[in-house]
Amino acid sequence: MSLSGSILLVGEGNFSFSASLSQSRSEAAGGGITATCLQGQDEALRHEGAAESIEIINRGTVLFEVDCTKLGECAALQGRAFDRVVFNFPHCGRKSGVKKNRELLKSFFLSCVQVLAEGGEVHVSLCNGQGGTPADHPTREWHNSWQVAAMAAEAHLILTDVHPFQREKHQSYKCTGYRSQDKGFHVEKALLHVFTRSLPYTAAQAIVMEEAVEGETIQYNVPAELSDYIFRGFLCSGSVHPVRLAQDFLLKRLAEKWSVSMTMETFPLLLTAKQLQMCCHEVDATHYYWIELLQKDRECTDTRSENLKPACCPNVDPEREGGIYVLRPSLLPQAEELLTKKEESIKDAGISSLLFGMSGLVFRNVSINPWALPSFHELVLRGVFPSACNPVTLHGQMLETLLAPYGVSLVSEQGGLCLTAQPMGLVGRVFASNAGDDVPHVSITVCLNLDLLAVLLFSLPDWRLLWSHDPRFLKQFTLRPSPGKAFRPLSLFPEHISFDISFWTGLTWEERKFHVVVREASCGTVEQVKLVDRFSHPDLSQTSYCYRLTYRSHTHALSHTQALQFHKQLESLLSSRLQVTIR
Repeated sequence: MSLSGSILLVGEGNFSFSASLSQSRSEAAGGGITATCLQGQDEALRHEGAAESIEIINRGTVLFEVDCTKLGECAALQGRAFDRVVFNFPHCGRKSGVKKNRELLKSFFLSCVQVLAEGGEVHVSLCNGQGGTPADHPTREWHNSWQVAAMAAEAHLILTDVHPFQREKHQSYKCTGYRSQDKGFHVEKALLHVFTRSLPYTAAQAIVMEEAVEGETIQYNVPAELSDYIFRGFLCSGSVHPVRLAQDFLLKRLAEKWSVSMTMETFPLLLTAKQLQMCCHEVDATHYYWIELLQKDRECTDTRSENLKPACCPNVDPEREGGIYVLRPSLLPQAEELLTKKEESIKDAGISSLLFGMSGLVFRNVSINPWALPSFHELVLRGVFPSACNPVTLHGQMLETLLAPYGVSLVSEQGGLCLTAQPMGLVGRVFASNAGDDVPHVSITVCLNLDLLAVLLFSLPDWRLLWSHDPRFLKQFTLRPSPGKAFRPLSLFPEHISFDISFWTGLTWEERKFHVVVREASCGTVEQVKLVDRFSHPDLSQTSYCYRLTYRSHTHALSHTQALQFHKQLESLLSSRLQVTIR
């Protein structure tokens, strides 16, 4: 435990821990110690050694009759904020069961955040097995534990560290209070759990974009579930985001064999249907985000409020309904024209060791599963090489050599090579666009998913961490660590929370739209959607669906209460947008 800053200790029995801590602190530590207990002074002094311990806490404050579940109501603590709030071996007293002790923890956490400073920590020491986390050995069954991380999540706290309770550093500490007696708890293998505040969830926002696409200025709404992916700047110059670090790592290593030139041009996020037809054959058309255009009302004379009218329906089929714009599912269409011109100059100059590249954000309207990314950063590299050197194999093997230490392997497919890794699957492709027996030069294209590669290179447990707004995430990459350095999770052991949702639909049902609404309503916390039941009513021309949704977050505190709130919001959105009847 850090000894600096202001420290509030609650639930003290004989004050021996507070005394030990007071003796360990230097005068330069600052902040002081405030030690509290639930009992009145006379009752507290009956504990063996309590009077002596209170004497030792000479530079601190001792308060009696302080209920740790009502700290905000304590007059002596009004207006104060502590850097550490410490609760050692909490217990309701006597033969209370796990449910009562869970409630004690929950009430304490909800109370302590009222006196916790920004950036402060909450320290809770528990006997081995009580916490219900994988750090306990042996681990109790979840229902038989105190579920300390879940109780803290109710107060928007995340578990950031767990380590052994260092009894040896507090030799004078006498643990008491077991079953309301002067009898100590079993502190062997006890664990200290450290909690910090979680950032609040960011609700989906309405974003209107204006871009110039093929000479025409257009306005459109960004789909709400994608609002948090826009304008993040992960690939900007000077960025230390792991996506940028992954790109820099790849380009640096590839530059050892070939010259690499990255374009600095920016391109619109929208593509026309014509551009899509050029070279997006590797992307499933059902994964496109067809865009609803907005059109200014030219007859409106009130310039203070521009009246924007929809020009077409969302999620349109371009062949059936005339939609012509889509959020780019790949950089290939934009790279094609730009890089083809440069390749012509390469051929004319006879250069065969130069790669041109571009990178940026792409979007896929995919179903929810743990490794399906609705938005990610793609790196596209193109070059012209002599056919005789078998350039597809050459580039594929080079990438495999670079990435094999991180679990990436090379797989042959018709027309090229795939780079794959477990458990996410495809992370890149290498293919030739004009291969043939009588072609002297071959145009090679490399497409890489930088987000999934960043997950592999830095051992991230979840791709959603890449989009975290928590400054503690980027802080780990400030010194530009080399790939392979272990990532320290923001939230340890996040809980899986599952809810079922059942509803009636009409004759038609588009599951893709259901996944879109789930992403928006849950703020991206649903990581798995599973169809568990389907029933078609023979008389009503209606079909009932039942889905099981699994909520989990590696970036925020996700309590059962918060997950249920997301689930209720989902029911409301489904009813209003997809016209289903919740069962």
